[in-house]
Amino acid sequence: MATDRFGNLFAPDVPYARGRHLTATGDDIAKLKIAWGHVQRRIGDATGAFNFSGLERRLPYVTEDLALMDDELAPALFGAELTALGLDHMGGIAPRDDVAVMNRLTAAVVAATLVLVGPGDVVIGVSPSHSHPCLTRAAKRAGATFVEAVGLAGFEAALAAHPRPRLVALTRLAVTYDILAAEEIQRIVARAHGVGARVLLDDAGGARVGPAIFDQPKSLGLGVDVAATGLDKYGVVGPRLGLLAGRREIVAAARTLAVELGLEARPMLYPAVVHSLRGYRQERVRELVATTKLVAAALRARLGNRLAETPVTAKLYGEDILELALERAGLRERPIVPYEATAALAMLLLRDHGIMTVHFAGLPPGTSTLLIKFVPPETLARFGGAERFAAAVDAAIDALARLMGDGAALHALLLGAPAAVAAA
Repeated sequence: MATDRFGNLFAPDVPYARGRHLTATGDDIAKLKIAWGHVQRRIGDATGAFNFSGLERRLPYVTEDLALMDDELAPALFGAELTALGLDHMGGIAPRDDVAVMNRLTAAVVAATLVLVGPGDVVIGVSPSHSHPCLTRAAKRAGATFVEAVGLAGFEAALAAHPRPRLVALTRLAVTYDILAAEEIQRIVARAHGVGARVLLDDAGGARVGPAIFDQPKSLGLGVDVAATGLDKYGVVGPRLGLLAGRREIVAAARTLAVELGLEARPMLYPAVVHSLRGYRQERVRELVATTKLVAAALRARLGNRLAETPVTAKLYGEDILELALERAGLRERPIVPYEATAALAMLLLRDHGIMTVHFAGLPPGTSTLLIKFVPPETLARFGGAERFAAAVDAAIDALARLMGDGAALHALLLGAPAAVAAA
């Protein structure tokens, strides 16, 4: 079983260990409610909350569309344009391909997986590091066996052990923000099709980052059968919906299943989807990455090699956050696991500085790493610049260090309620 750097066993379905405070998804939900309280307070007293999550989860529309945001009117008036924009965004070709809008990226992945595999089938997940939990959970719901593989070499090894997979669940840009090269992806796709498997691309942010930053093809241009992306990520401006695109027969079956299970997006939101896709420009993605690099440089000046970087993100691993806090506290014993250290740092950044990080966005979060990614230059300017951001992170690590020896205080920070067991 996988472990973190300190030997803590990863919990089921997530790539990190859970501790005594944040034991399950229910605790993550409770933690999010505490975070909302800090946002409410900061907006109420005008100290401000700043969205540094890298995500845009608002409802974009033009005023004249508001009266048309109706489940019957919107699809009639915007459905054709949505399909055309969605196919263009994902690299689809009409009439071979079609699109469907789901209520989340996870819903799109689940719907596609459930129509492509069944009980006893094998799904091989291929990514640069590890697959998102939505892929493993979807396979589990279908009664299939999920086999994890890293890159082309890992895929070949998985094929040797499981030569007849029903589905290959491919990730271009992983939650670690490592990326597969286009040539590697195309070889994986060709190999998968050669053994009779379908290929589902979980292209959450890769649908835009791949073409805009790495000059890769659009999602369906990689040769996959079906692909899903999120409309809240990197260059699009929401709402938080999932766009499924691919072979017409697969999308039709997934749409039918989604309607039956309540996974489809409400058609009244189609004007917002059209507005978001109309406004997408690759230049915006490059601008977000450039601003992220400015923040990364300021953080590195303070934290040195504790800061890790990919071509598009900066990040503090949970293990490094925990080690930094312990070093500053002068402690050796680790009272919490790395995931809880990241959660505590994220809460302190929000409570004390108004910084909303992506750590709160997933339920449960897809990683124990504190990610700094796709920073809007206008948000950074409003906050006070890269140096002020780096100073806030440094101060929050100091604040975490002061809490390291107090289990009850850590528990209260994360969950807002005292717990006798946490202090033990």
